[in-house]
Amino acid sequence: MSGHRFAVLAVCTANICRSPMIEILLRARLDDARFEVASAGVRGWDRKPMDSMASLELARLGHSSESFRSHAIDSYLVDSADLILTATREHRSAVLSMNPQALRRSFTLVEFAALTELVDGADPAALVAQAAQRRSLAPADADVADPYRRGPDVHRATADQIDAAVATIATRLNALVPAAR
Repeated sequence: MSGHRFAVLAVCTANICRSPMIEILLRARLDDARFEVASAGVRGWDRKPMDSMASLELARLGHSSESFRSHAIDSYLVDSADLILTATREHRSAVLSMNPQALRRSFTLVEFAALTELVDGADPAALVAQAAQRRSLAPADADVADPYRRGPDVHRATADQIDAAVATIATRLNALVPAAR
């Protein structure tokens, strides 16, 4: 992750289902001149492809996971991210155990999507700061269920939940930066 673009980090357990979906869907929707997106797992497997069922759901949504390889989370990724989106509150706790100062920029995906509709940040950093101040207004059920080794219906529901949250977040973030020239 670099310092000149607004950096978003997606986090889940092994970085083979939920966080790769978040990464790939966000990257597809955000202006790549202004945003950088990566993902990692709190118990991440190194250099593994996406889970095949998750990959099929991503294809259903019009995206490929062919070049994706998993990564374990590390302090560099956490420290360099401007926004950290986790699949669950448990993942957010794991991020915070690495760096407690990341609290103001760490949210579950569902939590941040809901909060972006309640705040009026002037730029992405301000949006994140305001969302952190209003965190108590986020929905109580803010976790994305783990579809790993579960049936197609669970994978589809998870993919649709991620896709909807990512669409909300990307729309808000893109609206806060001038178009690249």
